[in-house]
Amino acid sequence: MVPAQTLVGAPGGRGWLLRLVIAFSFTQGAVSMARPAVSYRALSVGADERAIGVITAAYALLPLFAAVPLGRRTDHGRCAPLLVGGVVLIAAGCALSGTSGSLPELAAWSGVMGLGHLCFVIGAQSIVARRSAPDEQDRNFGHFTIGASLGQLTGPVAAGLLVSGQGGEMARTSGLALLVSAAAAAVSFISLWRLEARTARGTTAARRSAKVPVRRILRTRGVPAGIFISLAVLSATDILTAYLPVIGEERGITPTVIGLLLSLRAAATIACRLVMTPMIRWLGRTVLLTVTCLLGGLLCAGIALPVPVWGLALMLAALGFCLGVGQPLSMTTVVRAAPDGARSTALALRLTGNRLGQVAAPASAGLVAGVAGTAAPFLMLGVLLVGAAGLGLRKSGGTPADPPAARPADPPPSAATPTDPPPSADPPPAATPTDPPPPAVTPPDAPHGTATEPGRRPAPARDTP
Repeated sequence: MVPAQTLVGAPGGRGWLLRLVIAFSFTQGAVSMARPAVSYRALSVGADERAIGVITAAYALLPLFAAVPLGRRTDHGRCAPLLVGGVVLIAAGCALSGTSGSLPELAAWSGVMGLGHLCFVIGAQSIVARRSAPDEQDRNFGHFTIGASLGQLTGPVAAGLLVSGQGGEMARTSGLALLVSAAAAAVSFISLWRLEARTARGTTAARRSAKVPVRRILRTRGVPAGIFISLAVLSATDILTAYLPVIGEERGITPTVIGLLLSLRAAATIACRLVMTPMIRWLGRTVLLTVTCLLGGLLCAGIALPVPVWGLALMLAALGFCLGVGQPLSMTTVVRAAPDGARSTALALRLTGNRLGQVAAPASAGLVAGVAGTAAPFLMLGVLLVGAAGLGLRKSGGTPADPPAARPADPPPSAATPTDPPPSADPPPAATPTDPPPPAVTPPDAPHGTATEPGRRPAPARDTP
């Protein structure tokens, strides 16, 4: 059942979704441009694989603790202020990263950037959840995530075009890329108007009075699976963005080509989301999610192989298509499974899982890369995605498509005999003097001798309350 706040203001067309996609494209483009630029800037000041992993994890550290409080606030209030605050923090984090010259400063400003991205995404996802009817959620969340894919398409290309050189030259060009990304984030302000539907006062008061415990949300069937699958998919995208430049440096691939490869992956993700609704109708949500996670894990492991650039491009295109399924379907899964009045908190818990993966996966990747080489994190991602596929398959095996209908009570043996007449509204025949008076629950058409077996026949229709 859709809560009342989801429907208030919804009939006003889908212009709000288009504006939200545009704003998300600019903010995600800024972040996708800034993150490889931060990696290149860190390399220019002497960072190794472990330091890159720590800086990448710092991006998710503050959001890890802030997601649930922000989700609670959004459940009990408006979403639009989070969008504005998120854009301000993203722009500030990008600009200050471009002017910093030490690894601790880069890590700190990456954390500010990550907090801004979290604020924007929680607010935006909550708006989509509130303004989408149940039969529109797959489509609207899929179109919403196209904004992220557009940003992931343009951001790395812009970073690759701006970043060049070695040493001091790379420090200068990576700083320029970070300043440009701050300006790109600020452009999203032009679309942050009339995104949130007006909510009736009674609905707002009802939302404020309801507070579902986090433990109950996490124990709701479907929420943990959606969180883990989202964690695995986003960790793959995140480490791919952060570590493909390191792979490029090791294999002699220029930053421009690396940017094009990352954008190719994002373009394949957009293509996937454009055709996701027909794929769901053809394969079903569970099969589609399981197959794409499994193929994505195999392709991630394949990146570790010393393949030529054209082979890497083919693998990244296929990987981008597979990774395009996980995010929108995990959003829909969590929103549908979450209790009423706690959908923003459930989405925030999903983002908390994402940020936990963004903290643990890059840190683990940095340790693995320091011991086994820069290709090892991609093997780790392959294992994570295969595990997500197994979880999806296990979930499908234990979750029926529809709850079983209540079976009628087994008929008593006497009801199955063809000689018994159907219940009738006619008055009972007069009892013989030798028969005891029948109890009130005995059917009037019961044959002689069955009155001593109460409960063996269903009551007539007229006795049913």
